[in-house]
Amino acid sequence: MKSTYHYLFLLLLPLLFLQSCQDQDDTLPEPTPLDVPKFIWRGINSMYLWQAEVPDLADKRFTSNAEYESFLNNFSSPENVFENLLHRPPSLYETNVVDQFSWMVSDYLTLEQQLGGTTKNNGVEYGLSLVNTDKVIGYVRYIIPNSDASNKNIKRGEVFYAVNGTSLTLTNYRSLLNSPNENYTLNFADLTYDANNNPVITPNGKSVDLTKTSLAENPVFIKKVINSGAHKIGYLMYNGFYPVYDAELNDAFGYFKSEGVTELVLDLRYNGGGSVLTATRLASMITGQFRGELFSELAYNDKKSYLNRKYTFTSTIDGTSLNSLNLNTVYVLTTRSTASASELIINGLDPYINVIQIGDATYGKDVASVTLYDSPGFTKKNVNPSHRYAMQLIVAHSINSVGFGDYLDGLEPEHKLLERVQTLGVLGNTDEPLLNTAIGKITGTARMIPEKSLENLEYLNDSKTLRGQNQMYFE
Repeated sequence: MKSTYHYLFLLLLPLLFLQSCQDQDDTLPEPTPLDVPKFIWRGINSMYLWQAEVPDLADKRFTSNAEYESFLNNFSSPENVFENLLHRPPSLYETNVVDQFSWMVSDYLTLEQQLGGTTKNNGVEYGLSLVNTDKVIGYVRYIIPNSDASNKNIKRGEVFYAVNGTSLTLTNYRSLLNSPNENYTLNFADLTYDANNNPVITPNGKSVDLTKTSLAENPVFIKKVINSGAHKIGYLMYNGFYPVYDAELNDAFGYFKSEGVTELVLDLRYNGGGSVLTATRLASMITGQFRGELFSELAYNDKKSYLNRKYTFTSTIDGTSLNSLNLNTVYVLTTRSTASASELIINGLDPYINVIQIGDATYGKDVASVTLYDSPGFTKKNVNPSHRYAMQLIVAHSINSVGFGDYLDGLEPEHKLLERVQTLGVLGNTDEPLLNTAIGKITGTARMIPEKSLENLEYLNDSKTLRGQNQMYFE
């Protein structure tokens, strides 16, 4: 597995614009002016992975409580306090960005739902590409079942160029697509190429009105068995590491086991990550022969090193036996949207079995976060009742059993094959390009894959990253 070392690219992860599905009419006591700023400084000073790199977080930064409060009073908002205490965040720096993953919300009820796979969502999962310097287009990757979009005429591979009639650009696409408004209209276009192979975006008159609802996405999106000669190939498209669906994940592997699969294609191309515990369980389902051995370790900052956590291959989920396949090889499909806990699967399994990666390089996130609440121990126990601010703070670096964890430029595939908007194919069909390549590698019939560009349509962003679902977190 190849990997390069350098600083993180500039990519702002926005704060959530989601609205809680729970009752928001509860009356909270009024916080004192410094309640939230003090919680922010205290939490980041105590737990932050890069605490030692930020002078204003030094343990002896303040000589008196008055100096401490004066410092916090200089900031205009809790969000301003948070941003200025991070280690080179993209919101404040244009180069050599380090922390693009820590974030804060004003309502932890929404955060808790999101980490479990429930978001305010219209059901269109999309990728974004930059065209002609500043124009942005979106392309539909898949539609979430039982969503508003599932009842509309939208198909995988369709291209949209505007929201409510306003064309997407590099400066406005975040605000247009991540608007707190529950309703908006997507305006679609045809994608063609001129004689010089430059993309041409032509509005086609199609517009679709969409409504965001509280939507829970089951990440077990497709499971099937493909028979190819003597091979029984299990195919699993898995779109998020959400512990509440671990039983469904185990059932999928039970199906594979009952069908006697001999190989597995794990499709993580649109999986932005999630729970480290779920990743450990998935790795244990793929294997089974390494019970009790180290899968991954989370290493904290120096003053919290006693909290370092080790995750070992397991055989159960809350007392229920795992359906393990005992495989020695797994084929993993990836794109630039494959992030966090998805990368953990690849990196954690790599010392034990043959991990064949097909597609594009992954996103590049080798750090993990935890939710910090305003309480004495930063847990939800005895939480401050006067506000609902919480931080999803990067607190640990993830490494595998041989100590490797530096893949900030992403994990490079053995077989590079970029998704193309015009040839996406039907997910789960054996002629879909990435799955077809994996089947060919398994059966020995795959042809050489040419490495060429995406006709000027490079990955820019995607819907899950915009919603803050690019995560590797632990409880």
